[in-house]
Amino acid sequence: MELINNDLALREAMPSDARRLTEWWNDGDVMEHAGFPKGLGVTEEETRKMLENTDPAKMMRLIIEVDEKSVGECSYRLEGHQAEIGIKLCETEYQNRGFGRRALRMMISHIFDRYDAIEKIVLDTDINNKRSRHVYELLGFSLVSTRPDAWQDQLGAWRTDVDYELTRENVQL
Repeated sequence: MELINNDLALREAMPSDARRLTEWWNDGDVMEHAGFPKGLGVTEEETRKMLENTDPAKMMRLIIEVDEKSVGECSYRLEGHQAEIGIKLCETEYQNRGFGRRALRMMISHIFDRYDAIEKIVLDTDINNKRSRHVYELLGFSLVSTRPDAWQDQLGAWRTDVDYELTRENVQL
């Protein structure tokens, strides 16, 4: 699968992307916003096996490319009548330049266009991830709940998660 919009592309992550994904996932600076300031500690082989065993009927992991350079990842998981999504721009020079918002628009359109049974898209993020929360709300996501002290990160700090959802009727692309 590949979605293209001018200089931005979302393409299915392949086993050949395992090295790049592993680098990002093990980088504490990249993963801190998700509560993993020490990174995930996965091996390239573990990442490759995960990519090889992903069922595209249930889950899709995508590489975000700008001018054919891998700069991040996004994913969606289908479950019943909803899709859960996630996104991460891993290369800092591509953050805060609109690429995340554009990638989300592409992914949201793809999900609602391709999967008739999907009624809503859900996601969660850290309460302090203010930039992402702003983008989600611009795209039509509604804040559903806040979960104070939902879990502890690798350094023992308590994290508060916020849950968002987007229905077809509320999409603002």
